[in-house]
Amino acid sequence: MPSNVVFLHCAAKFMEVTKVLEQTEKCMEEIRYWAWPEVLLCLKQCQEVETSPEVDSLAAKLMDALVEKLCLTIEMSPSSAGSACSPDSSLFRFSCDSKSTESFKNCSVRLTWWFDEVLVLSSGLVEMFLKLMVLRKFDNLIISRFLFYYQKVKFCSASSHEKRKILETIIDTLCVLDRSCVPCKSLFAVLRLALGLNINKSCMNKLEVMIGHQLDQATLDNLLVPSPSKSSHLYYVNLVLRFTKAFLDGARSGLQLKKVSSLIDQYIAEVAPDPCLKPSKFLSLITLVPDSARESHEDIYRAIDMYLEAHTGTTDGEKLNLIRTLSYEKLSGESRAHISRNQKFQAIETLDEQQQQQQQQQQQKQLILRMEKVETSGENEKLKEHIEGIQWRVMELERACLKMQNQMEVIKKRSKSSSKGSNRSLPKLCS
Repeated sequence: MPSNVVFLHCAAKFMEVTKVLEQTEKCMEEIRYWAWPEVLLCLKQCQEVETSPEVDSLAAKLMDALVEKLCLTIEMSPSSAGSACSPDSSLFRFSCDSKSTESFKNCSVRLTWWFDEVLVLSSGLVEMFLKLMVLRKFDNLIISRFLFYYQKVKFCSASSHEKRKILETIIDTLCVLDRSCVPCKSLFAVLRLALGLNINKSCMNKLEVMIGHQLDQATLDNLLVPSPSKSSHLYYVNLVLRFTKAFLDGARSGLQLKKVSSLIDQYIAEVAPDPCLKPSKFLSLITLVPDSARESHEDIYRAIDMYLEAHTGTTDGEKLNLIRTLSYEKLSGESRAHISRNQKFQAIETLDEQQQQQQQQQQQKQLILRMEKVETSGENEKLKEHIEGIQWRVMELERACLKMQNQMEVIKKRSKSSSKGSNRSLPKLCS
């Protein structure tokens, strides 16, 4: 009988009772014809006996039969996961039609009736069950729902070690499911649990990549993850840097890129006042997304202004690196006027001009040195033509430098003029 075949089989194997062993093996050849409760009962019995290769092999056969029965049951259901209860189905669209709402409830019950029954299995058997479900291409949305239900129920009485094992199984399974079946909000819930349980690095990397691929669906609250206890930072900035890198490494549309760019700008403004955030890390955040994804630099300017206000010890070189990320063409006239009055920016602009002039002078010197080397190498006509060409480029560079200096003077005068004509200052800016 299926109800005690596992115990009989193990006992017969241990006592070497050949006749009983033959009977149990013959019985197990009919596993595929057993009822669901019988298969599940035998799997529970496998958990109660001592682990051995023989028991593991028997458990694998039983699990294969269990998954096969579940798949057949769902496929035969009039409201199967692949049709009436798919994410695009009308049953997933809430309406005022009471019949439709009732159908949705009935469909959901029919597709998830097995959730609680499978939870009686050990974590190892659940892991085996999930792998077979994925292998048989079972509806990914239902698997996803089961995983989050499994975590919620099992965590109530599990130890830290058991919780870590459960979470690692969930992450390993989620990462092979269709991305559209795994809600971004749920991934962040898993992340917060994972950070507290110190799961293995491989699983954490998988989770970070999954979140990164859906970063355009995240919110600012999702990203404001507190920094690890050993860190002095308020927020876990490195985590957001890794999310964004994973997003940029994956396939994305222009609209998704703009959403993420806007989200990162909000995050930058939120972390800017953190007194422990280093200039290099803040600069990494600003330059994280391509500048082409930003239509405006208003938020970036405000964030830099707040950062400089909170970090008075920042060196001129570090300030200059931050300010150089701003595109004046993407700032409003009001912001440009504010910059001209902003004491934190004015001295740095002068330093920037000096560095640009020094770079231009250095380039001129390099060209002259190259020219002198060519002059000492011979009087060949081709060399003379080459020298004349270099001289011409030097003259062009000098004219370009002079033109840039004149333009900068004009911009300064206009900025000063606009600042005199307007007494308003930008909202939320530190002057």
